Amino acid sequence: MGLVLDMSPRALEEVIYFAAYIVTDPGDTALERKQLLSEKEYRAYREKHGNTFHADMGAEAIKKILQDIDLDKEVDFLREELKSAQGQRRTRAIKRLEVVESFRNSGNDPSWMIMDVLPIVPPELRPMVQLDGGRFATSDLNDLYRRVINRNNRLKRLLDLGAPSIIVQNEKRMLQEAVDALIDNGRRGRPVTGPGNRPLKSLSHMLKGKQGRFRQNLLGKRVDYSGRSVIVVGPQLKMYQCGLPREMAVELFKPFIMKELVERGLAHNIKSAKRKIERLHEEVWDVLEDVIKDHPVLLNRAPTLHRLGIQAFEPTLVDGRAIRLHPLVCTAYNADFDGDQMAVHVPLSAEAQSEARILMLAAQNILNPKDGNPVVTPSQDMVLGNYYLTMERGNAIGEGMVFKDLNEALMAYQSGYVHLHSRVAIDPQSLNKETFTEEQNQKLMMTTVGKLIFNDMLPESFPYMNEPTPSNLEDATPDKYFVEKGGNVREAINNLELLPPFKKGIFGDIIAEVFKRFKISETSKMLDRMKDLGFYYSTKAGITVGVSDIVVLAEKEHILQDAQEKVDKVTKQFRRGLITDEERYDRVISVWSKAKDDIQEKLMESLNPRNPIYMMSDSGARGNASNFTQLAGMRGLMANPSGRIIELPIKSSFREGLTVLEYFISTHGARKGLADTALKTADSGYLTRRLVDVAQDVIIREDDCGTDRGLTVAAVQEGTEMIEPLFDRLLGRTAFQNVYHPETKELLVGKNELITEDIAKEIVDAGIEEVMIRSVFTCNTNHGACKKCYGRNLATGDEVEVGEAVGIIAAQSIGEPGTQLTMRTFHTGGVAGSDITQGLPRIQEIFEARNPKGQAVISEVFGTVQSVEEVKDRQEIVVQGEVESKTYTAPYGARLKVSEGDQVEAGQPLTEGSIDPKELLKVQGLDGVQTYLLKEVQKVYRMQGVEIGDKHVEVMVRQMMRKVRVADAGDTDVLPGSLLEIHQFKEANKRALLSGGQPAVGKPILLGITKASLETDSFLSAASFQETTRVLTDAAIKGKRDELLGLKENVIIGKLVPAGTGMQRYRQIQEDVAEEVVPAEEEDASEEVTP
Repeated sequence: MGLVLDMSPRALEEVIYFAAYIVTDPGDTALERKQLLSEKEYRAYREKHGNTFHADMGAEAIKKILQDIDLDKEVDFLREELKSAQGQRRTRAIKRLEVVESFRNSGNDPSWMIMDVLPIVPPELRPMVQLDGGRFATSDLNDLYRRVINRNNRLKRLLDLGAPSIIVQNEKRMLQEAVDALIDNGRRGRPVTGPGNRPLKSLSHMLKGKQGRFRQNLLGKRVDYSGRSVIVVGPQLKMYQCGLPREMAVELFKPFIMKELVERGLAHNIKSAKRKIERLHEEVWDVLEDVIKDHPVLLNRAPTLHRLGIQAFEPTLVDGRAIRLHPLVCTAYNADFDGDQMAVHVPLSAEAQSEARILMLAAQNILNPKDGNPVVTPSQDMVLGNYYLTMERGNAIGEGMVFKDLNEALMAYQSGYVHLHSRVAIDPQSLNKETFTEEQNQKLMMTTVGKLIFNDMLPESFPYMNEPTPSNLEDATPDKYFVEKGGNVREAINNLELLPPFKKGIFGDIIAEVFKRFKISETSKMLDRMKDLGFYYSTKAGITVGVSDIVVLAEKEHILQDAQEKVDKVTKQFRRGLITDEERYDRVISVWSKAKDDIQEKLMESLNPRNPIYMMSDSGARGNASNFTQLAGMRGLMANPSGRIIELPIKSSFREGLTVLEYFISTHGARKGLADTALKTADSGYLTRRLVDVAQDVIIREDDCGTDRGLTVAAVQEGTEMIEPLFDRLLGRTAFQNVYHPETKELLVGKNELITEDIAKEIVDAGIEEVMIRSVFTCNTNHGACKKCYGRNLATGDEVEVGEAVGIIAAQSIGEPGTQLTMRTFHTGGVAGSDITQGLPRIQEIFEARNPKGQAVISEVFGTVQSVEEVKDRQEIVVQGEVESKTYTAPYGARLKVSEGDQVEAGQPLTEGSIDPKELLKVQGLDGVQTYLLKEVQKVYRMQGVEIGDKHVEVMVRQMMRKVRVADAGDTDVLPGSLLEIHQFKEANKRALLSGGQPAVGKPILLGITKASLETDSFLSAASFQETTRVLTDAAIKGKRDELLGLKENVIIGKLVPAGTGMQRYRQIQEDVAEEVVPAEEEDASEEVTP
């Protein structure tokens, strides 16, 4: 309102709340229109000029002025002013022009901003309920409405009585305040409170926040046909099954059972069927068995951090009241059986059931969408069992025996003639392995009984796994394990070294390889077999842990004594004043850290490989070397609550027991750990929510956008440390141009072809360091991306389908591991510029495009470093460019990255620290910033050992950079200074050029994710995110249209989301299938057809 009238909000407030008069018509006085007069001035002018001018108070006066505004004239005036105005005046004019233009374009009349009638919300939304004692509980809105009505009636009465103007004005002011409170209580002045001093909930409060209309009712709905219960492990289940308690199943499938009872004639009508179910008649159980046969259910565990938090299973009925869950899907749900609960949902319609079965079945979700690695790797007991199964032992019972086939070997093992770990020989032909060569088939193969059992579960055309190496996994069993028939088997066996058992990592590789070759059904069968073997043999092995398994290290005392002497020496140097306190502290810490590492090394050397604890940690089942050091060696250094390391180490181990002081020091770390975890979970959840919001409308919209730009990728390195190798960056992407072998010149991959594992390996082996690929950064598709620029869908291993909601997947992939990142800022003894934020806070800093902590100075020109000098309290670096030299100042003590004579590029950091992306954008433009942000995000995650596909980060970064700020409007109809989507900006310029005008000039702009979400074109999506009231008033003034392109908007108005099977092209398929009955095998093919 202030912008339309060109008045300050303060002045408006004075008029509206009857503190000042506003001149509506100056007549022939010296007053100006819209001038404010105090009560005193008004009286003076009245006496002087009589009734020749009009001035008024309150909203009526404002309404009168608004009615007199000519929007067209105002627009012309402002456009003129823009040509000459500078600084503040220009900014104000741009703001005003934006508002006035939106009023003009939307056909809204500015005077409608003043209400003279007040709409009343329907009674269902402001309910009134009678309580037990005959009193009523009512919605706050009713109270607020009541106040408005009372004041309005009182005002009417006062006007009828002809009360003095001062009383009427006061009543009008109170009425205005009552309306304010109804619309947004507490926005101005003190909020109106109800009983117990509680502020009343106004209309605005009903919309905003987690409990508001948008997030509580429109985006999150409660559903029928759901239940929840505690989960327990179901080791006998298949990959796609879950156990459902009978009582729960009866309740969930009630309508289906009733229908079936009536159809079978077991009940006369629905009512009697219902009665039978309630009394749990015998026949109900039989019917239930049949009803659930082909009816998948969805299982969900909160918090649902990524899409694997909801999966479909075929229910099997179990006794008891707990849901049985397959042990391998625990990783995806992040579930364990210490009292976790899960919710069950029943998909009702045929479409929902088929989607659950085809897309959501647990056996389909083998790969993790964030990095394409298997998510269902065996863990704990399963790993331990298979580790034990594949162990080798020298001189065990039956070593060197020769068997004709697997059955004979098993018989010998069960009869006790041969040990599970004995190295024996077998005729390779009996194993029917396609990967054995002719030559190998003529010999005997040396292996162990356990490995024969292990390999029996792998597919026939898969290599026989005899050693845990990539060559054995990808190619075939090495020749050295074969011996001539009739040769000396024992001698050959003794000449071989004992092989290490298979560990967790190799199981993951085997699963990934099986998936690559045989796809889903074979993999899920193999996983079940691997699980059964693991449980069986970890039981057989009888591996337990006792105090006697923890060996005490003899050299420990000696190592600690050495360390203590070094520490005393350092302290002496400090007392003499040779070193500072900081240096002393750093040295003491490093001495103790080294002592702990020495103890750990010695411990690992002294351990027997058959020690149960060692087996557990070595196999990857549970624990690691440092856990073992704490049990048997020493606990080491602890940090105090502020994160500073306490220089007194804990010298005892848990085996020896801690002293009281040591125990007390340990508690610091324990509590900090718990507090950190709690904070991190909330932060990480909020980050995911913001990410989802900014990327929710990124959907694969077409096959190929035909872009003419690519992205050059190389390995990401930080100094000498490899962060992300080239192979990982190429895998599953589309080549932008032909890639040839640098020496043989043969074509490795053609333009627009998908780069598979084999091709990526060839490219890396050929020594190529940079490849141009298609990227989401350079994709031309509006409101989404195209198949070619996105590449492979990591969750399926195939090319992505049109309709895939890649934005949401990207948000979940980045947000879900957020909880694993550390929260701390690393302190390197407080040197300026070296406190670099890491972990979750750094990720937030990047995505919110904030000025980073410990910011680096960057060069704006190409050139040479001429001099580096210290001036007073800072350092000056002079860079000589081609045209001019530039001087940069860095704070004293900042670590420099360049020295005199170095060549520097534009955008290169001159000091240590993080670069401010907004600065980089000015110097290097879009491409430079996009690559930098991608690299930084990957750096944080990879440092913590979390792998995330590049494409997820690309989707996010692209969403942050999709806006252009218009600098000069040219002959287009865009407003200078306004933010536009890149495609809208291009469209406007295209129109201007076609009509022979000047195009607009704009510069790309980097928005943080919160800002980008609020700047989206869809007002429904923005309103449901944050600042609900502001977004909605803005949309109302501009008369905005929401095209419903994203997911959120459609959920809010209750339509199917335009992604996946909800897309138009897929909706039609289902209708066609319904019309003509298609045989089963053709149905799959019809899924692919685009109508």
